[in-house]
Amino acid sequence: MEDYNKIIESLGVKFIKARNIRILQPIVIKNFYDVENTLLILYNGEVSYGDEHQKVEIGDMLFIPGGKHVTVTYGEPSNPKPVTNEEFMTHREHYFEANRDPTRIGNMPNSFGYVSFEAKVFDSVNFFNSLDVPPFIIKHDETLAQAIRQILIEDMTDIAGKGRVIKIKTEEIVIEVIRYILKQRLFVEQLVTNSTYFKDPRLIDIFAYIKDNIGGDLSNKVLANVANVSEDYVGQYFKMLTGINPQDYIEYQRMEAAVGLLRTSKKSIRAIGAEVGYKDTAYFCRRFKMMFGIPAGKMRRRESLMNV
Repeated sequence: MEDYNKIIESLGVKFIKARNIRILQPIVIKNFYDVENTLLILYNGEVSYGDEHQKVEIGDMLFIPGGKHVTVTYGEPSNPKPVTNEEFMTHREHYFEANRDPTRIGNMPNSFGYVSFEAKVFDSVNFFNSLDVPPFIIKHDETLAQAIRQILIEDMTDIAGKGRVIKIKTEEIVIEVIRYILKQRLFVEQLVTNSTYFKDPRLIDIFAYIKDNIGGDLSNKVLANVANVSEDYVGQYFKMLTGINPQDYIEYQRMEAAVGLLRTSKKSIRAIGAEVGYKDTAYFCRRFKMMFGIPAGKMRRRESLMNV
């Protein structure tokens, strides 16, 4: 248990957004993808996930780790409209209506609430993504349900301390999800593996260097110097501890940084690509769409419609 506590203590948790949504028409998104973790609670109607349309019962929660492609069906699954992730992200207002009235939370037909958040080890590694786990359902959990509800209420109002309350409640959600994983003995082996490699100082140095130099030279030769191992060994060493090779990890970090810049800045796509390490804008755009299923420009438009 001590190792799990160390993992939790190392996590940097960041609230991204919360919404209470009414489903306007049944849709199925075959390749839904987001960089953040999402915890969804179903208040009324139907939501299912996976190719077998595994049903989320009313009051249950669906946890989707960031960085995972998944099929999600909103509304009656018998004849939903097929929608690509790109179409959904670009025209979300056609399918969802956001509620901004706290008194209506849980009282609308065909509705759900959700909270999206980051949970990073040493502010570098996406924790739930590193477990390499699929989405899963959390059965009725009153603590989580109340935390989501309070975040939704705080986010809809303009009162003193709302940011602090949301931060505390988001951290509570992360802890409760980890506790659920441990209690149900889901993915415990991956958690144990994480607790081992997150304590390796050479790997921590590599994570920190990548974060601080995301737009620079991150070749295996450079990483080998950071970790004080040979260039021939650094790729094997990194993959042995994390399960992925360093260049795949670096690309994910660069794309995640690009999403952050699209969300928070007005820089051009060319400038953003260059800032996260891509000298060739066309190549950056191809890789971005391959990873997220949506062009960078449309991702920016999606972020401008975040209130929907």
